[in-house]
Amino acid sequence: MTPLMQGRLLVYAGGMNNDTDIQLSGPFKATDGSGRAHDIKAIRIFDEGYGIIDVYVDFAAPLEAGACKDKTLVGHILARLRSLGYVGPDFGHGDLGLQDKKLIVLEAPEEFSAFAVSKGWKDLSAEFDED
Repeated sequence: MTPLMQGRLLVYAGGMNNDTDIQLSGPFKATDGSGRAHDIKAIRIFDEGYGIIDVYVDFAAPLEAGACKDKTLVGHILARLRSLGYVGPDFGHGDLGLQDKKLIVLEAPEEFSAFAVSKGWKDLSAEFDED
């Protein structure tokens, strides 16, 4: 391992890291705006972070470019999260550089934090809050 790689966590689109990920949902199907069905393998988050939470949606097959901006597809993902207990506003897509052929990364709003905490997420910024 090179000195630049030491202490860094690599995220692979193809699978989860059971040591650092919290799986919010298992497999389900979602449809995009053109009516195509997609098999989603999992929705996951890292087990800790500072404030804004990226939500990783792993797909079984490659997606078309721009799938992270498909309102119908993202709407089905949000419907799944809401069926699991999330209450709050819709998400936007995460950094476009994080998107991959089999991965959509969504940026959750602040309201998602309470849901994430209920699933085991730790807000590292809380350690710096002053009373």
